[in-house]
Amino acid sequence: MQNKNLKFVFFGTPDLAVYVLEELAEDGYFPSLVVTAPDLKIGRGHHFEAPPVKKWAEAHGIPTLQPKVIDENFLSGVGHPTGLMEYDVFVLTAYGKILPQKILNMPKHGILNVHPSMLPRLRGPSPVRSSILNNERDIGATVIILDEKMDHGPIVAQKNVEIDDKDWPPLLPILEEKLFREGGKLLVKVLEDYIKEKITPKPQDESKATYCEKIKKEDGLVDLLNDSPKEIYTKYCALYGWPGIYFIKNGKRIKITEAKLENKKLVIKKIIPENGKEIDYVN
Repeated sequence: MQNKNLKFVFFGTPDLAVYVLEELAEDGYFPSLVVTAPDLKIGRGHHFEAPPVKKWAEAHGIPTLQPKVIDENFLSGVGHPTGLMEYDVFVLTAYGKILPQKILNMPKHGILNVHPSMLPRLRGPSPVRSSILNNERDIGATVIILDEKMDHGPIVAQKNVEIDDKDWPPLLPILEEKLFREGGKLLVKVLEDYIKEKITPKPQDESKATYCEKIKKEDGLVDLLNDSPKEIYTKYCALYGWPGIYFIKNGKRIKITEAKLENKKLVIKKIIPENGKEIDYVN
């Protein structure tokens, strides 16, 4: 493992953050420290499983911290209340926790955040899902300097990502990986110039800001009789995995787990009946 001469801390938790780490590592950028969420209990046996970022860090011999909250105890756990100030910069991607102002002010060059939209468009917790749901084709990745407001900080770099008409709408995980990997590549491209202050970050244009809401389980409801096939399939793509889409039949919730659009008609392949197992769908 060859590491470039740059000391940084990486904050992130799910696979989406691993995509960025992989792009950084591909060019020789390995964090000196990783901060991620605590292990979670999963399955009927309630065994603990490490988040994807921790697994990646362990595979590369990188120390990991997993604070439940970012507070004074976290700072002292680093070894010294100002220990994090020794790093050049922090990088944050899909961490899932809000950092207090004290952390934001620590690194000399601030905290860089990779966001999967063309900021200031689609600020908020569901930019990729919302881009699919709303047929938002002006999509891409943005690297910003994190500040105290949500997805608000100055733009360091930005790249538009085009998806061919025949591939739209894409399944959520496919588009997520595409955007986060592009964000990682963009970060690699600008990281050293940013540290050397060769890049002048630009404030976001507030007049162009749009916002997306947190997705709820209820958002997956579809009406097979009244919603158009394109509308249902678009929602299927945007909510793929969790929460997924479902319809109500005889008072029971039926989840659609596999579907496609053929000749402008919705073809449902597999479903999960309420409290049941996945089966083939028979109309």
